[in-house]
Amino acid sequence: MHGVLVVAKPAGPTSHDVVALVRRLASTRRIGHGGTLDPFASGVLPLFLGGATRLVEYHFGDDKAYRATVCFGSSSTTDDLDGELTPAAGSAPTREATEAALAAFLGTQLQQPPAFSAIQVGGRRAYAMARAGETVQLTPRQVEIAGLDLLEWDGTDPERPIAILEVRCSAGTYVRALARDLGAALGSGAYLGALVRTASGPFTLDGARTLDEIRDAAAAAGPEGVRRLLLPPDTGLDALPAVSLTSEEIADANQGRYVRPRAGLHDTPDGVPLRLLDAAGAIVGMGRREGARIAPTKILHR
Repeated sequence: MHGVLVVAKPAGPTSHDVVALVRRLASTRRIGHGGTLDPFASGVLPLFLGGATRLVEYHFGDDKAYRATVCFGSSSTTDDLDGELTPAAGSAPTREATEAALAAFLGTQLQQPPAFSAIQVGGRRAYAMARAGETVQLTPRQVEIAGLDLLEWDGTDPERPIAILEVRCSAGTYVRALARDLGAALGSGAYLGALVRTASGPFTLDGARTLDEIRDAAAAAGPEGVRRLLLPPDTGLDALPAVSLTSEEIADANQGRYVRPRAGLHDTPDGVPLRLLDAAGAIVGMGRREGARIAPTKILHR
């Protein structure tokens, strides 16, 4: 059971709930995920099963894309719909003013994380401190917003308009903090009312499996049904160079020994992560070039 399962997480369950469900249906304990989604959020949640868990780290920096619903007219203690709302003192913005304000949020910038976040402060989660009524001091983080577009505008209630935004950003960006800061820039409170992650690196919502699809596959064929839904473990890592190894070279790599591949290393720079493939093109591990040799760094499964 080695591969990537791209899940379309619904709003409601936690990311941990989804992992627990797939762990039970696939009859495997080795599962990691490529970035937590808050319970109220939905969308792409890549799960890495079996040997693929060893490749999760190569996806930590993947860019993300979201469809965000921003509600103006109030601020939230958590910067989203789960917090306590306080009506804004200023007037609500117009569509034109909102659209004009988006350009200022593009590019690299420092973003203040929400107080209710999973960031650790002195060994404690920030959200636990905030819930206990403690003041949480979080250091601003550098993020990059590559794209920010207004898709829809609902001005039915002019005092509480709603904007749906398409957001393309770096890993680690808090979209609810973006909603909060956009409201502040427009002189009106704002919070995140809904969030859909449409892409996580190479994984998109169009290619994601619903929980019902996964349940149905398991009901029809047990864990083998789930296995059929998996993508290859190195899906999305095409940008990393690869080298084909013989069975003898793979055996050496499995033992942690240096490998001098017959296929050669071509122009691969020293130190760059390198995918190690078998004769069929399937990934067996990761390594790095050291001169004419490969030092194996990860073996997916023995």
